[in-house]
Amino acid sequence: MSWAMQCQSCLPWGSWRQLRRSLPGNRGTRSVYLCAASVPGAAGGNFLRKILHTSSISLPRGCVRYQGGSQGHAVQPGSSRHSPSQLRNVASSDAIKKHQKSLSAWFSHQPNEERQFGPSFSLDAVHVDPVIRESSLEEILKPSPDLTIQNQLQQHCSQVISLQNLFDVDACGRQVKNVVLYGTVGTGKSTLIKKMVVDWCHGRLPRFELVIPFSCEDLSHSHAPISLQRLITKKYQHLREVVPMLGASNLKVLFILNGLEHLNLDFRLAGTELCCDPNEPVPPSAIVVNLLRKYLLPEASIIVTTRPSVVRRIPGKYVGRYAEICGFSDTNLQKLYFQMRLSQPGCSGMDSAGSSSGEQENLVEMLSRNLERHNQIAAACFLPSYCWLVCTTLHFLYFTRTVPPSQTLTGIYTSFLRLNFSGEVLDSTDPTNISMMKYVAKMVGKLAYEGVMSRKTCFSEDDLQQCFEVEMKTESELNLLEVFRSDVFRFFLTPCVQPGKEHTFVFTIPAMQEYLAALYVVLGEKKTLAQRVGKELSEVIGKVSEDVAVVLSIISKVLPLRFLPVLFNLLKIFPRYFSRLSGKDRDAIAHTMAEELFKEEDYYNDDVLDQINSSILGVEGPMRHPDEAPDDEVFELFPIFMGGILSRRNRAILEQLGCSIKNLAAFEIAKAMKKTVIRNSRKGLPPSELMDYLFFLHEFQNERFTAEAIRSLRTVNLSSVKMTPLKCSVLASVMGTTCHEVEELNLTSCNLDTSSLRILFPVLLRCKALHLQLNSLDSDACKEIRDLLLHDKCVVSNLRLANNPVGEQGAQYLAEALAGNRSLTHLSLLHTALGDRGTEIIAQHLAKNQHLQELNLGYNSLTDTAALRVVEVAKKHATLDKVHLYFNDISEDGKRALHSLRTDRDGVRALVFLTAGTDVSDYWSNILNVVQRNLPFWDRERVRQHLALILQDLESSRRQTANPWRKAKFLRVESEVKKMLGKLQHGTL
Repeated sequence: MSWAMQCQSCLPWGSWRQLRRSLPGNRGTRSVYLCAASVPGAAGGNFLRKILHTSSISLPRGCVRYQGGSQGHAVQPGSSRHSPSQLRNVASSDAIKKHQKSLSAWFSHQPNEERQFGPSFSLDAVHVDPVIRESSLEEILKPSPDLTIQNQLQQHCSQVISLQNLFDVDACGRQVKNVVLYGTVGTGKSTLIKKMVVDWCHGRLPRFELVIPFSCEDLSHSHAPISLQRLITKKYQHLREVVPMLGASNLKVLFILNGLEHLNLDFRLAGTELCCDPNEPVPPSAIVVNLLRKYLLPEASIIVTTRPSVVRRIPGKYVGRYAEICGFSDTNLQKLYFQMRLSQPGCSGMDSAGSSSGEQENLVEMLSRNLERHNQIAAACFLPSYCWLVCTTLHFLYFTRTVPPSQTLTGIYTSFLRLNFSGEVLDSTDPTNISMMKYVAKMVGKLAYEGVMSRKTCFSEDDLQQCFEVEMKTESELNLLEVFRSDVFRFFLTPCVQPGKEHTFVFTIPAMQEYLAALYVVLGEKKTLAQRVGKELSEVIGKVSEDVAVVLSIISKVLPLRFLPVLFNLLKIFPRYFSRLSGKDRDAIAHTMAEELFKEEDYYNDDVLDQINSSILGVEGPMRHPDEAPDDEVFELFPIFMGGILSRRNRAILEQLGCSIKNLAAFEIAKAMKKTVIRNSRKGLPPSELMDYLFFLHEFQNERFTAEAIRSLRTVNLSSVKMTPLKCSVLASVMGTTCHEVEELNLTSCNLDTSSLRILFPVLLRCKALHLQLNSLDSDACKEIRDLLLHDKCVVSNLRLANNPVGEQGAQYLAEALAGNRSLTHLSLLHTALGDRGTEIIAQHLAKNQHLQELNLGYNSLTDTAALRVVEVAKKHATLDKVHLYFNDISEDGKRALHSLRTDRDGVRALVFLTAGTDVSDYWSNILNVVQRNLPFWDRERVRQHLALILQDLESSRRQTANPWRKAKFLRVESEVKKMLGKLQHGTL
């Protein structure tokens, strides 16, 4: 049973259980229509702006119908071509062809959100149609059965009807002329209408010879009388020659009335007079009423789209068929949508087709597995709109190579809401005319905020009643709440699928709770009773004081009463005092943002981008046992969304949705944030929290604020953060707001590759100490590092590339860099697979370098020849005084030759073993620390062999010395080596 069946009159007041019992659509045999069609856009007037692209995807041409897994016959486009003989004259036929071409061109334009957040689609696109089920007025008005989501997933639906069959005869054999197509926000009403128009333009809707679409939102803005013929020619000039034939011929016409909720229709004769003349000027609402009455153009077919709360405004006698849009109520439809959308050519934006295709297939596979688990995301994707949001978010997370200001996570969610709520008024009959998004921010935002503050994601019926109903005082407020429950509630809240919590609600997408909570706070809806009363009194007194000023000025001229000006000034005191209090509210918003951004209990969670990725694709591994205690809820996106909402672009979009955030308010909040956010950021942050902070600065989109915040960061430690291309782009974008030098940038074990270095190139130039160890930097990456070190603005003095697959070719690039670089003093190539050949190449170019002081070539399988060759070059080097050669394949003769080196005599010290003749090396602890840090990434058997040789060398040297102090030092080092060997053998190291 559908959500739309929860009619206002039959939903018991105070009971939210009915909302949980009904969901759009039922499981069972489903119809999927994959039809080549154009993709609609935002052009072509208000109607086209209303038609949202929420469930269209591209495939090859053709029209294929899938029903329950069996394939039907393809529709032959050639059979539906219009012949001039069907029309009065050739001119009319040409006019309709021009009309088709014009509509098709309009619908091929993509909304800005499509071009901005992912690959666009070609004219011949494939649509995955949401499920449509035939309904009736009786079903709409009666309560729904008690169904949980789990039951809904298994229930068989036998009333599915296709879009092409909406005008077939009804059960009584009567020809259907008027169809009401209804569904809650986000189910795909506009997409279906778009597809119907495009199908007709491409000759795939032969039932109708002419299709005329109208936007009811557009019609609602005009109250001047106008005739039907003038209205049509005003919108579609190509039809001037066809319009006179509408009432005088057998032309098969379909009128599409999209968004009937925008019109206040009165079907009473006393409210709307009868009109059967297409040339008679009447208000647009009267034209719609008489079309539905079949008093005007009775032979024309009409399809109306609307929300559930409006369905009963149309008398049942004027409706031939009710059809409910149930969204993607089958996970197979969801999978099909994701597979086709994420498999689009150019989706990844990568040059390598093979690697991008593999990553796209991996994403689809992970998402499919998550849907099969009946995860909460499967419940969310009942709504095609959320399928668009999921794909857009994945595109942002995985395929973003640069981040222009328009691409932020907050921007995605704000644009998503604009796609679904732009121009939408909650109830057109209500005098307040409140926008739907403003009502959602006030009511649902309050629930979201209270959940964030109490770290709660599941809400009971009592929570909903307490949040939505406690302040309802007037009839108007109750009516608005009923409309919200009927049309919008399911868009934001859905029954929980977690075992044991079936009778609670969760937000459809977890991040949506944090977004609405942030919007609730930034809009200033979080007020105490005293603050609300004070604001109302301030507004009233402020308005009255203007009138009082005029009266007092007149009285003071007649009666010289000195107390009147004093009274007038007293009236002005309260508004001024309240304006000062409102400034305190901005401070409170900034304080809330800083407090949530730097919560210590969240310091060691994954960064927010990884959290979003896990919420969509799931967590790979064994499923959690139902009895296992859940992890604490994390709301680290909440402060980031607060900053993102304050950006200029998002404020402009929210202004269109009726949620106004003034420039002065944003300025004062940013000013207050400098005292809190920047001060807290100077404290040492763990790598994941620092990444969150950088992402917050990116979302905030305030260049001056970001520059001031970044100047205070001299050390940036992001070790072990998985640096995806998006995170690299965020780091480059945020650090690019200043030109100051960075003392240290730690990117150890960050999954960096060649493309990562390209993105980070401007940032790396300004870093003095650069830690790039434990990544995937191969020879191609070394080529980027060569270009970096040879750049005239490079300031890198300490470069660590340990545990990277540099190889011989990579050594060639690094050697060229050494020859021309003037800033590098310390270079670590520990365990980089150089071999003798790679080391020889470096030694050849080392003589041209004049600044290097320390070179680490440990664990590179060097033999005596290569090791001694490097040392010979180092002896002649002007500044190089230390070469690390431990854990290489050096013979005893080679060791003795290297042991004999002295810094004061030869100018270089070679670190090979823990001993230095008959004494312990001054660097023994450094060598053991290097081994211990890198052991997880090295061959343990080889390390064990080297440690055994080191132990033998220590014992031999100890026996050769007679100094008791030196013997004690040897014993201490031996105990450390033995301890490490023991742990290595037992697997505890």
